[in-house]
Amino acid sequence: MPQIANTEPRNGTSHYPRVSLYALLLAATGIPLYIHLPQFAAINLGIGLGTIGTILLVIRVIDLAQDPLIGWAIDRWPRLQSTFAMAAVAGLAVGFPLLFSLSPGPDVVAQLVAALVLLFAAYSLGTILLYGRSATLAERPEPQALLTLAAYREGGMLAGVILAAMAPAVLLALGASGQGYPAFGLLLGGLAILTAAFSFSIWQRPVVLGETFSLAGLANAGALRILVLALVNSLPVAITSTLFLFFVEDRLLLPGRAGALLTLFFLSAGLSVPIWTRVSQRIGAKTTLMISMPLAILGFAGAAFLSPGDYLGFAIICVAAGAALGSDTILLPAMFSVALTRAGLKASLAFGIWAFAGKLGLALAAFIVMPLLQWNGFQPGQINSAQALNTLNIAYAVIPCVLKLAALGMVVTLPSGDNL
Repeated sequence: MPQIANTEPRNGTSHYPRVSLYALLLAATGIPLYIHLPQFAAINLGIGLGTIGTILLVIRVIDLAQDPLIGWAIDRWPRLQSTFAMAAVAGLAVGFPLLFSLSPGPDVVAQLVAALVLLFAAYSLGTILLYGRSATLAERPEPQALLTLAAYREGGMLAGVILAAMAPAVLLALGASGQGYPAFGLLLGGLAILTAAFSFSIWQRPVVLGETFSLAGLANAGALRILVLALVNSLPVAITSTLFLFFVEDRLLLPGRAGALLTLFFLSAGLSVPIWTRVSQRIGAKTTLMISMPLAILGFAGAAFLSPGDYLGFAIICVAAGAALGSDTILLPAMFSVALTRAGLKASLAFGIWAFAGKLGLALAAFIVMPLLQWNGFQPGQINSAQALNTLNIAYAVIPCVLKLAALGMVVTLPSGDNL
């Protein structure tokens, strides 16, 4: 059974907005790494798409050792959780102004890698801590309380995503230089400092610990199946996230519209979170996923048939796909956390592996689709051949559709007892 490292009274849900704020920061800093980085590196820094894909894969190789090690350290020294939380924020506060101040030059690839190593380490530390301490941050370490915490956490995450999606375009409209990215870096650095000040108190809560983590325990708890499902399910989102800006601006020929569409996508995801939470509480997580995942499949399939300039059609797809993402975002981590808590396992190392699985999906997406596009002659922001645009269409819409079908098949095979 779980053990309590400290017997101070818990203080209900009054701290949940601070949890949301910390989650908002992580999401706002995660989006630039996954969505804006390819375009920033290709256009602002002049780095080839194949090189960008390789850089992202190298970073994920570092994560292979880093993320589980971070989880192990958090479990090993639970009383240092506030130190870990502030270290993560400090890395983000320093790293983003450095990243988006880079300029083309002979050493730019090395400088980019150094900045990304710092940022991914800080992002991983904060994310693993936030998810691994679910039982600590929840009002009680029980399934319904964990789901409530997840709703606040993922609501904050999605708010951060919306902020990050809008910010570069807004800053550019206000006169910022460099596609708005240097000012964006400063904005994220300032947000990190504010988050450190307002969220510090949540990391003073009594720490809920569990038994020693093991793969056998993970499998017996049913969490290993959910982990594999999360990896497969992350691939479609990873691919579409990596290619979103290219698809909107080069395939649909909607320059300047990507920010609004990205905001619409994540706004739909955010607004859907309380709906999916309530639905899941009534019919269970597995059944809810079996409703939401086909919505994403329809969105991917529909994108493949859009004509250039079809802003309204893609906006509708963004709403449907965003709503489906809201379900995945809240339910899969909550299912994993519940499985760990029921089995009384230490969660931070497990969420270190969870974080790596998600990043592996993003790395595979970048490493596969970026060189594929380059080999077929695709060049961002340029006039492209029909073959290049067809490759982009297949990579963005068709491949994710197939992968999402595979994830749905895995959900169908989950035991009913995996419901929350």
